[in-house]
Amino acid sequence: MPTPATGVSFFALEAAITLCAVSAALLFPRRISRFPAGITRRLTGFSANRPRAVASTVLAALLLRLAILPVSPPPQPYVHDEFSYLLAADTFASGRLTNPTPPLWKHFESFHIEMFPSYMSMYFPLQGLAMAFGKIVAGSPWFGILLTSSLMCGAICWMLQGWLPPQWALLGGFFAVLRLGTFSYWVDSYYGGAIPALGGALVLGAFPRLLRRPALFPGLALALGMAILANSRAYEGFLLCAPVTLALLWSAHRQKRLGHFARAMAAPIALLLCCALLTGYYNNRVFGSPFKLAYQVNRARYAAVPVFLWQKPYAIPQYNHKVMRDFYLGWELRIFTEARSVSGFLVAIAQKLGGGVLFFFGLALIPPLFLAGRVFRDRRVRPVLLLLGIFSLGLAGNPWFMPHYVAPFTAGLYLLLLQGLRHLRFWRGASGPCGEALLRLTPALCVALFALRLAAAPLHLSMGRFPMMWFGSEPVGLPRAKVLRELEARQGKQLALVRYAPGHVTFDEWVYNAADIDAAKVIWAREMDPASDRELLVSYPDRQVWLVEPDADPPRVTRLPR
Repeated sequence: MPTPATGVSFFALEAAITLCAVSAALLFPRRISRFPAGITRRLTGFSANRPRAVASTVLAALLLRLAILPVSPPPQPYVHDEFSYLLAADTFASGRLTNPTPPLWKHFESFHIEMFPSYMSMYFPLQGLAMAFGKIVAGSPWFGILLTSSLMCGAICWMLQGWLPPQWALLGGFFAVLRLGTFSYWVDSYYGGAIPALGGALVLGAFPRLLRRPALFPGLALALGMAILANSRAYEGFLLCAPVTLALLWSAHRQKRLGHFARAMAAPIALLLCCALLTGYYNNRVFGSPFKLAYQVNRARYAAVPVFLWQKPYAIPQYNHKVMRDFYLGWELRIFTEARSVSGFLVAIAQKLGGGVLFFFGLALIPPLFLAGRVFRDRRVRPVLLLLGIFSLGLAGNPWFMPHYVAPFTAGLYLLLLQGLRHLRFWRGASGPCGEALLRLTPALCVALFALRLAAAPLHLSMGRFPMMWFGSEPVGLPRAKVLRELEARQGKQLALVRYAPGHVTFDEWVYNAADIDAAKVIWAREMDPASDRELLVSYPDRQVWLVEPDADPPRVTRLPR
């Protein structure tokens, strides 16, 4: 279980530092606006080479995160989603698309994994493939997370180059590196977020380029982005890709260039068809049909409520374990029921808006958002605003929210932020060019907050996991990881029989296994009734058996007689 954070609140400290920066810009605008002009000119010259700017953004994200590994090591999995993705990574790294259902599957049943028609993660495959690449190449699935996070930052810079002058695109890449590529949960957990953000950046970056002139390279970028979204966050990807596709077709029709557009998009369409065939083949192997999607089989088996508020609740399934019943009929059903009332829906919308703003911008980047009125009237970004409206309406129908649900639109949010900064330049207060001064201070403020986050542990700064601005420093997943290391250090193979206390927190799940359960050094299994447990022990006669009680403090591990 996570330990409570103690010490001065990092959130309060960030608010105080941001307030000081805004006050300085209001009080001393002339002096601040002249600093640092030389650095600005050099960065403008550097950003003029657009491929170099994109490559530098990717390298900056990669090298900076590697440099802070002593302070922020690779994470331990904790939440259901992370273990599910790790199962997919282990499966792919083993050279398989899925795994056979284990004979005593009820003991190994867990959240967000399929047992029928095969044993596999319920999620789309791309996150697992990236983590499998990291496991094969670097020995750890986290390096796949790091690589995709770095590519995401570069893709955001490339996307912004299609909408803004190159120096502003480079600034947006700089914000993405500091806000998303270092301490966010997109790189410090196995949840995912960077991959759909990468796909969305490719789609939004190809959009203006294709509007100006249909060509092969932006067309391929569009197709690749769509394929990435279809295999990472399909629903949210559809909310973005459908209106972009319609806008491109309408533009080509209005300019009487449909024939030219069709010729330019022939290769990208072929790429999309190949990806669709591969996705169908994967779905057939894992879920039993090329037309069954990720989530669909799992939700039909376990969920009591649908994923959209306008749908009716399902019939209550039959659960084999109390902890799973508590999750689906407790947390999920409660959130869904509350969100269907008017007051609950409004509260949910406010929470989504607040959580999204704090995650993507934090407090340091909120001041430019006060000029949203000017941005809304800006014709340059009007298509992105329309896309944001459609995307937001689609997300409003979901009762749950995490910032990675918004991941496909990440680059669009940073575009609106930067356009707000561009308008901020021209704001003058009574004491002078306050907007220009605040613009100069904003990157420095982000660097200062990054350095403060780096020193959070020795300074005893308090950061919880939510609202996930800097992804809190409290340790999670460590108790299970410690027990796993201790069991792996013993001679021979081990079987861990997990018993939860009555008040167990359903998010702290311990029963997750490798892709090849029988070959694993440690098998995690749920304690059931005596007859079922006896059958399990008989099936694994060569293993030492341990009773693991995660809710004891510290977790209790007791050897059981055969």
